[in-house]
Amino acid sequence: MMNNDIGQNMLKSNTSIVGIVCKDGVVIGADRRTTAGSIVMNKSKQKIRKINDYLVASYTGGVADLELTNKVIAAELRLKELKTKSRPTVEEAANLLGMIIYRNIRTPTMIPSIVGTLIGGIDENGKASLYTIEPAGAAMEVEDYDANFSSGMPYILGFLERAYKKDLAVKEGIELAKECIKSSTQRDVGSGNGIDVYSITKEGIKHVVSEEIVAEYK
Repeated sequence: MMNNDIGQNMLKSNTSIVGIVCKDGVVIGADRRTTAGSIVMNKSKQKIRKINDYLVASYTGGVADLELTNKVIAAELRLKELKTKSRPTVEEAANLLGMIIYRNIRTPTMIPSIVGTLIGGIDENGKASLYTIEPAGAAMEVEDYDANFSSGMPYILGFLERAYKKDLAVKEGIELAKECIKSSTQRDVGSGNGIDVYSITKEGIKHVVSEEIVAEYK
C-alpha cells in the first residue's frame, strides 16, 4: 500500500532537481516553479536550501512538508553538534534526515508527508559527497548523479545517461546541471521559470547560477 502511495505521488511533485558528483565536488540544481494541480502558484521559488555552512539540500514534494523538513533537519543537526561538540558528517546528516522522513510517513495521519531530498555537503576533511533520500526514508550515497523522485526525473536521467562523464570537474558539472533543468522544463509542465545551481567544494557552498527562464513571444 505504501509503495502505491509513493508511486502515485512521485511524478506529481511538479519539480525538477538534480545532483551531480564531480571529481572536485558536488553540484545541485533545481527549477523555480511551484504548482497546485494545473495552476502555477509561484514562478520564483528557491528549491535549493542552505541548511548550514556545510550542507545544502534540494527537495521535491509538498511545499508545507519540505519547508518543515528543512527547519527540522537544521535544528536537529545543530542540537547534535551542541551535544557531541563535533560537526556531523554529510553521511550522518543524510541518515538523520532519512530517519525523520521514515518516521513521518509511518505516523498515522490523513495526509502523509511525502518528501524526496538530495543533500550535499562537505566534511571537515574536505571531502564533498551527495546523498539521495527517497520519499520512504532510505538514504543512499550517490556515486554519479540522481534526480530523486521529481517529476522531471525521467527527462533528467535520460539526458544524463549520455551526457555524464566520470571525473568531470565542478565547472563542467555546473553547465551540465543547467542543461538538465533546461531539458526537463521543455517537457515537464510542472517545472520551469528559472534555474538555480549550487556548487559544493572544499572552498565552501556557492550559489553559482541564478537565472530566470523568460517566455519569448514572436
